[in-house]
Amino acid sequence: MITARIKGTLVASIQADTVPEGRYLLVEPCNQRGEPAGSVFVAYDTVNAGAGEVVMVARGSSARQTQETKEKPVDAVIVGIIDLIEEKGKIVFKK
Repeated sequence: MITARIKGTLVASIQADTVPEGRYLLVEPCNQRGEPAGSVFVAYDTVNAGAGEVVMVARGSSARQTQETKEKPVDAVIVGIIDLIEEKGKIVFKK
């Protein structure tokens, strides 16, 4: 799993029947402090995340382990909204 920040929404008016209906968001990987750490990609949202929030994202085959994405062509899914990250006894990120 990785941490990422919500950067925007993606709307597709036409999509394959096998793609799950729902909300797709643009996410940017980030470090434990919420600072950018990679390229933006698309993730299926299972937790109703909002703009700017830091989230947990499962990628690859793990992304197809949710009820909504099982056996679907999805390779990134948002599975949690991060409220706080503590590292070595210090809070490094807080919502």
